[in-house]
Amino acid sequence: MGLPPSAQDPQAVQDLADQILAQGRYAEPRESVPERVLGWIGDRLGDLFGSLVSGGGGTVLAWIIVAAALGGAVYLLVRHGRITLPGYADPAEPEVMVELTRPAKEWRADAARLEAEGRWAEGLRSRHRALVADLVQRGAIPEQAGRTAGEYVRDVAVSLPDAAPAFAAATELFEAAWYGGATTGAEEAARFASLDDRVLAVRAGR
Repeated sequence: MGLPPSAQDPQAVQDLADQILAQGRYAEPRESVPERVLGWIGDRLGDLFGSLVSGGGGTVLAWIIVAAALGGAVYLLVRHGRITLPGYADPAEPEVMVELTRPAKEWRADAARLEAEGRWAEGLRSRHRALVADLVQRGAIPEQAGRTAGEYVRDVAVSLPDAAPAFAAATELFEAAWYGGATTGAEEAARFASLDDRVLAVRAGR
């Protein structure tokens, strides 16, 4: 079901989206120290490869020795905890992904069960997924899996600007609990539920 034509000024909508996404929590993460170290090693290997190969046939063996030495140094650093190799997200569980074929009511049932078990952060994640699923079903967010929290905030700022502040606040609450390790309990769950109601009430009233 599509949305009715927006009564909002397009430039005002764009300004709102830019203002929300300018907040630090949506900034691209900086490279970690291990990533910079490994990148530097890779650059030096490339320099060595260029200089050694251009120096004649006898330099190939020297290049192999240098590469082996650097590889051994990296192994020792990782093995003894001096640096940690950058991790990779499990492709089966992207950071922010909603199973779009699953109804929002099932996510909310999960949230109630998890909260009853005292698993508040997991419950908040299910509440967030329920809200996103509702907005997908109502046409405010594209039906596309694997989108990030920042992209969801931008979608809502464009398609449902009156709900954008409440949705951004709900997203911040979810991210603080799930990714930031913030203390989460009944108070946070109630606050998210209130924001959820405000977002959906805007849609219902249009």
